[in-house]
Amino acid sequence: MAGVVTGQANMGAAPDAEAIERVARATLARLPAAFAAHLGDVVLIVEEEADDETLAAVGLEHPLDLTGVYHGRPLGEKSSMDSGALPDRIHLYRQAILAEWVETGVRLDDLVAHVVIHEVGHHFGLSDADMHALEDAAA
Repeated sequence: MAGVVTGQANMGAAPDAEAIERVARATLARLPAAFAAHLGDVVLIVEEEADDETLAAVGLEHPLDLTGVYHGRPLGEKSSMDSGALPDRIHLYRQAILAEWVETGVRLDDLVAHVVIHEVGHHFGLSDADMHALEDAAA
């Protein structure tokens, strides 16, 4: 992907939030149409790190332990009677993603895609096996 470092994190400045968002949006664009059709209202947000409230909600203490989170109700739990709720959101946490990138050596675009698809999976209420199948389909 142009403008995004994909190998080990030894090539100068770390990718910024915009670079991570570009990879995330490219991942979303590669999803099968059946999934993409239901993601139009989901907001994608890249932040530096998770706040204390989010960490507590998922049972973690350190912000580098959380690369992404889905805020919302899975599609299967939604009702036509729902109103006034915030839009569903996928949050990606740049510092945690970069830390995992450095630690694992996984290509940054592959790592971001993995996190995005995992959070998309939560939106659809998918199992881990289904998330892996979706990741393969978007590769």
